[in-house]
Amino acid sequence: MGQQQLLLIVLGVIIVGIAIVVGINLFQANAISANTDAVIGDLNNLASMAMSYYKKPTSMGGGGNSFVGFTMPSGLASNANGTYVVTSTAAATIVFTGTGTESGVAKKATVTSAGGITIAAAD
Repeated sequence: MGQQQLLLIVLGVIIVGIAIVVGINLFQANAISANTDAVIGDLNNLASMAMSYYKKPTSMGGGGNSFVGFTMPSGLASNANGTYVVTSTAAATIVFTGTGTESGVAKKATVTSAGGITIAAAD
């Protein structure tokens, strides 16, 4: 009877160990997904600011139909979700790159003068 009880205890410990490993893996996958969503949300916010700057006349502090001169507010360059930079600026296009706090999370947002926002994996 003692061997059977010992075998059941060992089996129970193995099952609990496997459950813990599976739980940790699920948590990590969820953290990456949540960070990706947060970075995309921040890039959409920056794209909206850039489009607002583009459409605002120069007499009101905007770009007057140009993205040239747009600067990110200093508080938005980095937050709990990641870091963001303007990687390319032209009259009709601006590109932001966001790098998340979780490994492997990097997105690029391209904003065009037509109002299109394209978010893709960063190079």
